[in-house]
Amino acid sequence: MPSFRPFESQELRFVSSFKTGELVAEAGSTLLSEGSNSVHLYTLLSGWAFRYKTLPDGRRQILNYMLPGDLVGLQGSVIGEMEHSVEALSPLVLCVFQRNRLNELFSNHPGLGFDITWLAAQEERMLDDHLLSLGRRSALERAAYLIAFLHQRATSVGLASNKNLYLPITQMHVADTLGLSIVHTNKTLRKLAEKGLIRWLDRSCEVLDSDGLMQLAEWEGLPDRVRPLI
Repeated sequence: MPSFRPFESQELRFVSSFKTGELVAEAGSTLLSEGSNSVHLYTLLSGWAFRYKTLPDGRRQILNYMLPGDLVGLQGSVIGEMEHSVEALSPLVLCVFQRNRLNELFSNHPGLGFDITWLAAQEERMLDDHLLSLGRRSALERAAYLIAFLHQRATSVGLASNKNLYLPITQMHVADTLGLSIVHTNKTLRKLAEKGLIRWLDRSCEVLDSDGLMQLAEWEGLPDRVRPLI
C-alpha cells in the first residue's frame, strides 16, 4: 500500500475548508477541455483518467495517466486556460477544491504548498521518462515500458495485489500514447502476448509478468517514496 505524508492539524482544517465537495464521473466523460477555464481543482479519489492534447486535425497524443492521489487541473489553476484535456478511463470519484484559494494555500500553508510542488515535479519526472521512451525505445520496448509503468503506478496506490492487474485501456489508448498507428500497435501488443507478458482483452489489458515487461523495456521502475495526498 502507498505511504502518504500525514497532515498537521492546521493543514487538515484548511484542506477541509478548501474542499467544496465530491464529483462522480462516468467512463469516457471529459472532465476538463483544452482552452477552457475551470473554477475548480480536483484530486482523483478513485478510478483512472488520462490527459491529452490534440492537433487541429483531431489527432490525439496522450500525455500521461492519472490514478488516485493525483491532482487534476493544476496547470489550468496556475496559468489560466487549460492547455490539455482530461478524460475518464473508468468511473471516477474526485474531490473538488476551490481554485481561487490556491494562492492562500501557498501563502499560509508552506507544507501544503510543498506537497503541490512535489506532485507537479513528480509529473514532470514521469513526462521525462515518457519522452525518453518515445525517442529512444523501439515500438516493442515502448509498449512494454508503458504497460509496466501503469502497473507500477497502480501498485504504488494500492490498486494491484498479488493477482494479475487489469488496465482499463484499449489498443487505441496505447496507440495514442506511443505515437503508433493502430495496426502497428496491434502487432506490437500481439508480440508481448506471445511472450507471455500480457493478455489483451476486449477493453482492458491483463498484466501477466510485470518484471518481464520491465526487463524488456530496460526500465528500473518507479522509486518507492512517501508521497503527499491532498
